[in-house]
Amino acid sequence: MEIVLASNNVGKIREFNELFSSLDIVVRPQSDFNIEDADECGLSFIENAIIKARHAAKESGLPAIADDSGIVVPYLKGAPGIHSARYSPVKEDDANNRLLLKNLTGVEDKDRAAFFISVLAFVRYAEDPTPLIAEGRIYGRILHEPVGEGGFGYDPLFFIEGLGKSMAELELAEKNQISHRAKALAHMKEQLKFILRTTTSIE
Repeated sequence: MEIVLASNNVGKIREFNELFSSLDIVVRPQSDFNIEDADECGLSFIENAIIKARHAAKESGLPAIADDSGIVVPYLKGAPGIHSARYSPVKEDDANNRLLLKNLTGVEDKDRAAFFISVLAFVRYAEDPTPLIAEGRIYGRILHEPVGEGGFGYDPLFFIEGLGKSMAELELAEKNQISHRAKALAHMKEQLKFILRTTTSIE
């Protein structure tokens, strides 16, 4: 089964294929179909995930999955939140990280609590009235400077207390066990098992 991932993010594509390796699913980026990004006009992660999934399914004619994820810092009233990927005007990882650190200048560790959230939406076709939804979260805090060379996005700034490491210091296999996206995908996998058994579900 082929599904379209409503993203061109290389890191996400790699993670999705790794996490779906146990299922007979091939995840293809929307760039394979020359699909432009959807207008993320929703006010929540769930709304934006559904918008992106429907857009990719409509343009490709295939089932589609979308991930709307980000980092939430309660001290910053939930920012970066749904704007995580475009937090800075430059809309690049390094610039986003620099802005987050700037906005937390002088803030003590006790107020640097944060969590990553991932919301997945899967649609069998663009007008699917019953999209599958799954959510995952991981809790930690924001470091004062980047640590680690792996991952992408805010991973170098996100410290996981229980592991004593930043997200960027984790091996991919380890990250895929505990990340917000891994947790969301674990829930999504259970729902997708039914879809995979139902041959008429994507017609």
